[in-house]
Amino acid sequence: MIADDEPLIRAGIRMILTSDPAIEVIAEGTNGREAVELARSHAPDVVLLDIQMPVMDGLTALAELRRAVPGTRVLILTTFGARENVLRAVQHGGAGFLLKDSAPAELIRAVRAAAAGDAYLSPGATRHVVESMVAGAAGGTDRGETARQRIAVLSEREREVLALLGEGLSNADAGRRIHMSEATVKTYVSRILAKLGCENRVQAALLARDAEL
Repeated sequence: MIADDEPLIRAGIRMILTSDPAIEVIAEGTNGREAVELARSHAPDVVLLDIQMPVMDGLTALAELRRAVPGTRVLILTTFGARENVLRAVQHGGAGFLLKDSAPAELIRAVRAAAAGDAYLSPGATRHVVESMVAGAAGGTDRGETARQRIAVLSEREREVLALLGEGLSNADAGRRIHMSEATVKTYVSRILAKLGCENRVQAALLARDAEL
């Protein structure tokens, strides 16, 4: 389901998503309140939710959606990359956060990831979250020591990839940095998340920053 108050934006998103035969757009809302009502009626697997909408904004709608249809995954899609929006989306249980200038392939990748139960944050959003949480963190010494103990289970190569996650790099950018294919980096990331017990790359990125990699 798509929720955005701009018809042209909705049409563009629908065109991109329906280019993937595995994705079907079953409903479209024009404000946050309508998004919640439509989600109750249609129970979509994934909702793409704009932040700036009339009647009810996207972040308020996100909180209501998590209560009303807990099985639906919600991706926040916006032109506003403010750190507080990213943080609120993560805190309210959003399955991901993308900017509207993201590439079409990234939008499809995010929807597929959300539908599979994974969290998806664009590299830019990851940087916002990491920088904000690190800047506001207290007790840095204890956090750093704990983080260093946790990453001790990683191989040298895995630590190198984790450090790049801490910079908010995408798999492709990380691969170019260390001369590794994107697919190989993806495999390393999955292995790192499993070893560290992290749910997503944002948590791993924060761990990398705490450990001062």
